[in-house]
Amino acid sequence: MATTPASSTTATSSSTNLDVNGIVSQLMKVERQPIEKLNIKEASYQAKLTSYGVIKGAVSSFETAVSDLNSTTKFQSLKATPSDAAVFTASATSIASAGTYSMEVTSLAQAQNLIAQKQASTTVAIGAGTDTTVTFDFGTITGSIATPYDPAVGASGKYSGGATFVSNGKGIYSITINSGNNTLEGVRDAINAAGMGMTATIINDGDATAPYRLVLSSDSVGASHSAKITVSGDSAISGLLAHDPAGTQNLAETVTAKNANLKINGVVVSKDSNSVSDVIHGVTLNLLAVTTAPVKLTVARDTSTISTSVASLIKAYNELAGIFKTETAYDVTAKKGATLQGDFTVRNLQAQMRSILSSAVSGTSGALNTLSDVGVAFQKDGTLKLDQAKLDTAMKDHFADISILFSSDNGYLTTLNTLTTSVLASNGALANRTGGIGKTITDISNRRAEMENRLLSIEKRYRAQFTNLDSMLSSMNTTSNYLTQQLAKL
Repeated sequence: MATTPASSTTATSSSTNLDVNGIVSQLMKVERQPIEKLNIKEASYQAKLTSYGVIKGAVSSFETAVSDLNSTTKFQSLKATPSDAAVFTASATSIASAGTYSMEVTSLAQAQNLIAQKQASTTVAIGAGTDTTVTFDFGTITGSIATPYDPAVGASGKYSGGATFVSNGKGIYSITINSGNNTLEGVRDAINAAGMGMTATIINDGDATAPYRLVLSSDSVGASHSAKITVSGDSAISGLLAHDPAGTQNLAETVTAKNANLKINGVVVSKDSNSVSDVIHGVTLNLLAVTTAPVKLTVARDTSTISTSVASLIKAYNELAGIFKTETAYDVTAKKGATLQGDFTVRNLQAQMRSILSSAVSGTSGALNTLSDVGVAFQKDGTLKLDQAKLDTAMKDHFADISILFSSDNGYLTTLNTLTTSVLASNGALANRTGGIGKTITDISNRRAEMENRLLSIEKRYRAQFTNLDSMLSSMNTTSNYLTQQLAKL
C-alpha cells in the first residue's frame, strides 16, 4: 500500500500571511480520498488472499490424511499374534486367512563361520608374493563334521571323508593376492572389498607367539551358503585359505550353516532364512528361538486398525470443518463477518464434501453403503461423530464390506481424494480464486501509481496558484498602503 508523498515545497512567507502549505495540504487530502478508498479495498483483498491461504493449507492437510488412509490394506488388515513373542514375531497382510496355527521351531537358520590357522603378525608377508588367485563358491555341503571345533585346543572342525559340495549357482567370486596384499590384513581387505557375501575379520586370541586368526563369516544364513575356497598360486596362501569340504580343508568350521526347521500344524518345513514369508499365505514369520513346546499363532481381523483409520478420517474432516467455520463465520455481537463470510468458493467446497459424506456408496453388497451404517454421522454443528459400538458390529458382521465402503473406486476416501486433488490443482477452484484476487490487487496497485503521479501534478498546480495569489495580494496590499499614505498627505 502506497503512502502519501511528503511535500517538496517549504512554507512561503508573505506580508498577507497566506498559509500556502496549509491550504495545499488540505486540498490534497480531499484529492487523495480516491487513493485511500483503493487502499481500503486492497487491504480487503489481501485479507481474503490470506484466508484463502489458510483454507488451501487446511484442504492440503486433509488431502494428505485421506491419501494416507485410502488403502485397502488399512480396511482389510489382519493381525498375526504369537502366544510367545520370544519365540517368533509375525505380521499378516490382507491376503492372509484368519485362523490358528500350532508352531514348533526345532532349529534356527545360521551362517557358516570358518577360522584360519594362527599367524604371528597381521602385517608380515605370507608366502613369496607371487600372483595367486583365490576363488570362492557357495553352496550346500552334504556330510558331517568328524569332531566339532574345540576353541580350547583349536582342533578339528573338519568334514569327514565322503562329504560333498554342490554349488548354489549364484555366482563364483575371485580375488588376487600378490606382493601388494599378501599379509593377513591384506587378505582380509581383499575379501571384504570383493562384495561376495562373506565378511573377513581378524581376532587376537591372546596366544603368546601366534595370536592372530583370520575369521570368515557368510553374510547369509542357510545351508546353501556354505563356502568352498580354491587357491591357485602361492602354496602359503593355499595353506592359509584353501578349503574344500570334499578334499583339503585348511580352514576349520566353527559354525555350520543351517536352515531353519519348524513344524506348522505338524507339517515339517525347512527354510534358509529366519524370516519366513512363503509358508502361511500372507503371513511373515520372524523366528527368534527354538521351542520346547508348541506355540500358538493366531491370525485374526485387525479391527483396531480399522477403528483408528475411521477415527483419523473423522478427526481430519472435523479439523477442516473447523477452519471453514472460522474463516466464514459471522460475529453477531460485533455484527461483523469473517473475511470469507458468504464466499461462494468455500461454500461450494463445503457443500461438495458434505454431499459426498452424506451419499450412499454404489457397488457395495448392500449391507454397508452409508457412513451411518458404520456409526459415523453428522452433528448439528456440522462435525462428524463416531458410534464405536455400531462400528464394532459392522466389523463383526460385514468385515469385507468396510473396505469397499471406504477404499473402493466409489468409496468415500477415493471420492474425497479426487475432489481435494481437483480443488488443489493449478487450475482448480482455489488457484482460480486466488489468481483472480492477485490480479485485482495488481490492478489496484497500478491504478494507485497512476493516481499518485497525477496528484503530484495537481499539488504542483495548487502550489503555483496559491503562491501567485499570495504575491498578488502582497502587491495589492503594498499599493493600498501607498494610496493610503498619499491620501493622508492631502
